[in-house]
Amino acid sequence: MTSPIFCRKAKTQSASSVVNRVCVSADERHGLLLDLECDGKTAVSSDTTFRTAIHTAYTPTGIIGYNTQFAEDYDASAPTVGFWFPGYDDSQWENASLREHTDYVMTAQPTGMPVFEKILPAVSEQRNGRLFLDFGGTRVGYLNLSASGHRGDRIIIRCDQELDPDGNVRYEMRCNCRYEENMILSGGNDNLDWFDFKSFRYAELILPEGCTVSGIYMTARHYPFSLAVTPRFTEDPDILRIWKLCTDSVKYGVQEVIQDCMDREKGFYVGDGCYTALTQMILTGDDSMVRYLIDSSRETTRFLDTTVTCLCCSMMQEIAEYPLIMVYLMLWHFRLTGDRDLEKNYAFAASLLDCYRRDYEKELLLCDLDKWCVVEWPENFQDGYDVDIREGKVCTEPHCVINAYYLRAVMTVNTMAEILGKPLYRDTDSLKNHFAAAFYDPERRLFTDSLKSSHCSYVANAFCFGLGLAPDRASEENILAMLEDRGFENLHLFSAFPVMMRLAATGRNETLKRLLTNPGMWLRMLGEGATTTFEAWSKELKWNTSLFHLTFSYAALFIAGIDHKALFESF
Repeated sequence: MTSPIFCRKAKTQSASSVVNRVCVSADERHGLLLDLECDGKTAVSSDTTFRTAIHTAYTPTGIIGYNTQFAEDYDASAPTVGFWFPGYDDSQWENASLREHTDYVMTAQPTGMPVFEKILPAVSEQRNGRLFLDFGGTRVGYLNLSASGHRGDRIIIRCDQELDPDGNVRYEMRCNCRYEENMILSGGNDNLDWFDFKSFRYAELILPEGCTVSGIYMTARHYPFSLAVTPRFTEDPDILRIWKLCTDSVKYGVQEVIQDCMDREKGFYVGDGCYTALTQMILTGDDSMVRYLIDSSRETTRFLDTTVTCLCCSMMQEIAEYPLIMVYLMLWHFRLTGDRDLEKNYAFAASLLDCYRRDYEKELLLCDLDKWCVVEWPENFQDGYDVDIREGKVCTEPHCVINAYYLRAVMTVNTMAEILGKPLYRDTDSLKNHFAAAFYDPERRLFTDSLKSSHCSYVANAFCFGLGLAPDRASEENILAMLEDRGFENLHLFSAFPVMMRLAATGRNETLKRLLTNPGMWLRMLGEGATTTFEAWSKELKWNTSLFHLTFSYAALFIAGIDHKALFESF
């Protein structure tokens, strides 16, 4: 049983009242269940003697991002402020009630709790009549301050990840979030107490006359992080800069789950989440987030046997490539840990491929996909991929990229079967032959986009190279030459990882270093002032670029001093 009582900061509205990528929401299945231990003994347990009330300090003033969170005004004069102090009069509050019949089961939390870090401003000064604050780098967390002034006066608080050309905080963010809120003063000494976290570096305060502020800092929140590996290629200062950019991103970006960005979406996406979770595991030696991603995805098969795109939330979305990437993650996890869960993960992976075969495979190729085939994102990195892959439309045509993912996933499950001493999941000779016959052009020694097209896109060939599907060494070298000649900066969120994986797995370290230090990729972010990885190589390459997005932090995986050949063996 759980007690549906409000926690300290409950509001009349919350992000749980809308369907979003952040949480299991809009279903009223929320409450509080707790045991407080002291010296190894339970001192307090939640029950109907607990008192509850709506915390009236919070007023939602708009919705941020994709129904991600509410913008909030904080009223320090609200009667519920200070309820956490001894002696607060809660005699008018209601007692909690028990929910006696629940349709969910509580399980042990498989991951750690976030840690909190106090960050003082690197710059605090008056600019253009406002108090300007720079915390030295983009982080995820809460702004803290104390303020005194006239009762009812408002402090306008603006936050963002960058400045506009005039040096002001760009609170109308390029990622389509608006970080402008108010703190309403009580007339005494007040403390700002944000309900939800934000992703920001800068803040500015517009103070009413007679108002003073003090004790300003940011409380950064993140998953526990302790670096367990060192970088290679240390002779190159640019690679060390990229290493710091990416390790800082993982350290300060990963929360209770892997969120792709911590502003517009806060979504636990499976596809890019696989790459971030693997990177975090290699950097820290902690595999809890990898396990959690796989296990959470497995849980969704109770209502969709091919799993969902975004985990631990109520928003329903399906992207065709993501479960296939997760199949790779299961093997990578075993390579790093020798984990006993391989048997369970093998069964899960095989069942996923069974479903793909049942629903979409015709004549040994996937087609008629009612899931979105994203291929590469944003669209300007698809290089004119000659297939109609618009979201919301069934992709009827067999095409190169999704079939490359699928073929490699089948090969990966076969490798898992071999490790377990099982018969092969499936013979792949016919699949390989059909794939090559459908998409490989032996005259140009390149792969075409689809059965109906002769177009050889950059992105299709990036995936075929990265997933090790070139028919021979000469064609692989030809594809690699094409990728480098046209510029590695044409790779993006989903294609850069497999290309780097193939380079690392085959010992092409000099080419890998050239890719890492390509001026149009991570160095371009750094040149634009990045302290954490962007959602694109440049702020201007996407219409809603988040300036703290975790996917590109995977460069750290390839810089880390580990045995990449062993990790990516069979890839």
